[in-house]
Amino acid sequence: GRLEAVTQQMGYHPQYLDSFLKTQHYLMHMDGPLPFDCRHYIAIMAAARHQCRYLVNLHVLQFLRAGGDPQWLRGLEFIPPKLRNLNEINKILAHRPWLITKEHIEKLLKISEWSWSLAELVHAVVLLAHCHALASFVFGCGCEQDEGLGGRGSLKPLSLGNQCFCEATAGNSYGQELLRINRKRSLDSCMELDSLRERMQRIHVETEGREEMRLLQQDREEGEGQGAEVPEHFSDPSAGLSPLADTEGEVTGATNLACYMQDPDFGYQDFARRDEDQTQVFRVQDYSWEDHGFSLVNRLYSDIGHLLDEKFRMVDGLQSSAMAKRQGCEPSVFKRGIWNYIHCMFGIRYDDYDYAEVNQLLERMLKVYIKTVTCYPEKTNSEMFDRFWKQFKHSEKVHVNLLILEARMQAELLYALQAITQYMI
Repeated sequence: GRLEAVTQQMGYHPQYLDSFLKTQHYLMHMDGPLPFDCRHYIAIMAAARHQCRYLVNLHVLQFLRAGGDPQWLRGLEFIPPKLRNLNEINKILAHRPWLITKEHIEKLLKISEWSWSLAELVHAVVLLAHCHALASFVFGCGCEQDEGLGGRGSLKPLSLGNQCFCEATAGNSYGQELLRINRKRSLDSCMELDSLRERMQRIHVETEGREEMRLLQQDREEGEGQGAEVPEHFSDPSAGLSPLADTEGEVTGATNLACYMQDPDFGYQDFARRDEDQTQVFRVQDYSWEDHGFSLVNRLYSDIGHLLDEKFRMVDGLQSSAMAKRQGCEPSVFKRGIWNYIHCMFGIRYDDYDYAEVNQLLERMLKVYIKTVTCYPEKTNSEMFDRFWKQFKHSEKVHVNLLILEARMQAELLYALQAITQYMI
C-alpha cells in the first residue's frame, strides 16, 4: 500500500521527495473535509482515467483499510450519487481542463442531499489533479511497467540495499516519522492481509465484464490514431496486461478499470492555439497560482496551499545545470521552456514569453516524450524513454518527469480554481 516504486525514482532528488511525501500524506491521511475512504476512491477514479493500474491497486487496498465498502469497488454504479457526480470534472480535468466552467462547479454545489460543500470540492479537485499528474510520473518513469510487466530494462531504481528509503534521506525528521508510521502499518498489514485477500477475491468473483474491457481496449487501439507527434509504433502499454497479477500472494486489486469511469473514449485533444477566437486562451497574467489560486485553495482547505506552493518551488529549484549545459542555455531558461511548453498544450499562455524558444530549446524526441507523458501517459513505453536524451543521466530524465508532474498539476488547478472563483463571484 505504499508508493515504493515512485519514491525510488523521486529519490534521485531527495529534497523534492520530502516535499512530495508531505503533500501526499496530508492529502490522504491528515484532517481534511473529505472522509478517508472517499479520498482513496477519488484517487481510484482519477488514476483509472489514464488506465494506471499501479495507482488504482494502491488505493484499492488503502480504500479497504480505511473501512471503505467493498461493494464500491464493483464500479461507479455502486457508489453514492455524490461521489458519482464527480465523474464529469474528473474526466474534464484529466484530458481537457480548459473546458471546465463555473456551471460544472454550480452543479456540484447546488442544494440537494448529494451536494458538495466548497471545502469538500476543493479537497476533491486537489486530489484529482494530484493523481492525474502522478499517473503521468508513474508511466513516465516506468513504475507501471515495473509493477505489471516485470520491470523496464532501462529504468534502474535507486539502489539502497536493505535500507528503508526514509532512512536514506539523512537528517529528514519527516522521513524518520514516516518510517515509524510505515513500520507500524507493516505490522498491521500482516494481520489484515488475509481478510483483505478474501474480500478482494469476493469482489473479483462478483465483478463482470472482463471480456467487455478487452473489446473496449481493442476498439480504442484501433480508433486512436490521434495523438499528434506520437509515432505509430509506440504501442499502448496497458494492452495485454494481465487483469490480476497476483505474484507472491499479494492482493493486487482492480481487474476492470473501465468500471471506474464513464465515457472512456473522451481523451486529450490539441488545444486550438491558432483559433481566431482567442477568448479560450488562459492568460496567467489574469489568473495565476501565486496571486489567485494559492490564497483560494489555502482558505478553503487549510495549509494545503503552503504544501503545494513548496512543491512547485522545490521542482523549480532543482539543479539542472548539466541538462541546460548540454542544451547550450541557462538552467532557468531550459526549465522554463519545458514548463511553458506543457502549459501551452493546455491552453495556458504567458504574455512575457517568446514561444519560438521552445522549438530552439527542446529537440523533437524530447517534445514527443513530454507531450505523451503529459497528455496521454498510458501510451508511454520504454522505447520512448530510451530514445530521448540518450546521453543524459537517469536522474536528469527523472527531473524532466518531475517538471511534467508539477506543471500538469498546476495547469489543472488553475482551470478548476478559476472556475470556482467565477462561481463565487
